[in-house]
Amino acid sequence: MTTISSQQIALFRSQLSDYSSAMQALEVIEDCEGDLEDATLSLAIQVGQQPDIDSEKWLKSLAKKCRAVICKPNIRQDLENKSYGNVIKELAQTLLIPEILGTPIIIYIVEEGIESFCKPLEGQFSNS
Repeated sequence: MTTISSQQIALFRSQLSDYSSAMQALEVIEDCEGDLEDATLSLAIQVGQQPDIDSEKWLKSLAKKCRAVICKPNIRQDLENKSYGNVIKELAQTLLIPEILGTPIIIYIVEEGIESFCKPLEGQFSNS
């Protein structure tokens, strides 16, 4: 289970205040007492998705689905620089996931560690 504190939620709120979908997602995360997996499941159901595996595995699989986008050098750098809004915009443009799910995915990746998350794609973007 990945849980973030109310202080972390407040920090993400201040960084993502220009993105209504992010603010909605952060509200649900807060309602779920910081539990990212439960919040992601709740958000998915709100947008008409029906996850068929447990919430922890589902969030991880959603993040993996976005790995090729997230680990592009420019996007990865945005994450490392805490420019989360840019990452949300990039994910929304790909149509890989509903926009509202971008926020818990980004938080999950930050919590897990960007370097370890992107390690499987190391070297693939060296000439980008």
